Amino acid sequence: MKQALWASVLVSLLLPAALLAGEMPPPGSDYDGKAFEFRKIKDGIYHAVGTDNLAVGCNGAVIVNDDDVLIVDSHMTPAAAWALRKELVEFTDKPIRYVVNTHFHFDHSHGNQVFGPEVEIIAHTFTRDKLVRGESQQGRAYESFILSMPDTIAEAESRLETLEGEEKDALAARIAGMKKLWEADRAVVPTPPTATLERAMTLHRGGREIRLLYFGRGHTGGDVVAYLPAEKVLVTGDLLTGNLPYMGDGYVDEWIDTLEAMKALDVEIILPGHGAAFEDTARISHLQSYLRDLWSQATTLHEQGVSAADAVDKIDLTSHAGHFSRASNPVSSHTVDRIWELLDGD
Repeated sequence: MKQALWASVLVSLLLPAALLAGEMPPPGSDYDGKAFEFRKIKDGIYHAVGTDNLAVGCNGAVIVNDDDVLIVDSHMTPAAAWALRKELVEFTDKPIRYVVNTHFHFDHSHGNQVFGPEVEIIAHTFTRDKLVRGESQQGRAYESFILSMPDTIAEAESRLETLEGEEKDALAARIAGMKKLWEADRAVVPTPPTATLERAMTLHRGGREIRLLYFGRGHTGGDVVAYLPAEKVLVTGDLLTGNLPYMGDGYVDEWIDTLEAMKALDVEIILPGHGAAFEDTARISHLQSYLRDLWSQATTLHEQGVSAADAVDKIDLTSHAGHFSRASNPVSSHTVDRIWELLDGD
């Protein structure tokens, strides 16, 4: 943890203030075309979905109010957040006044630094504590996706000369993209929220009501959803996604109850942190069913003394493949390691 904090301090000392405030293009922000597709959900409400022209990490939401704009999630790098700000001018010239971090993971919070002091960044206290301690730059997900990138690039480059034609061109493009993301990530200075909530916060922006709600631990210890009651729109971050969410930092048994509490909301459309927007609220129950089955099987194996490594091949969740395509694959080792931590009381 100390190493991550010192790294953040060093980066902040080296980077110019204009870059930290988002006034100049951050490293890794050169790209062709558009970084985002802004899918209109209802008047003034957009699902911001990455186009793959620039690595942005997650889907966000843009809520255009009478006088200002609220953004849900700042994406995975300063470059991604800067691109979002730049491209918003396509449909609004109103100032960004609020950014909500649904949780602390790097792909949802590492663009915070491009928003200046006039922007309030809001999250759960758990999320703020994680970012203050530099823990968005630690853990299984960050280590496997980001910190492994130099080795992944080196391995890909060693394969490049063995390929020809379209296959070689495709790998070369992938390598270029990884190098750009690595450059963009090196500019990150984890920037904590400036305002926090424990259970609920309501913003009244002109004629729009925006409720920020915490129902309990799930994907992380501090998942916040944004709910627009008049429009019946719910922005869920990774508490509920288009497929199976990442569970390597989750509270699998508590997640079930958190989703149950969320069901009390009157919702017509859900904007997830990954995947397309959807109207089928039955997906909440499908995820609960998956989590119950996962927790039950894992608990039984743990009680039998099976190791986390061996449990990966023993847990069978293929019965849920009709609702989640990834359920046909072996359960992630990150997920099983996390469940063993919970069961061991770590």
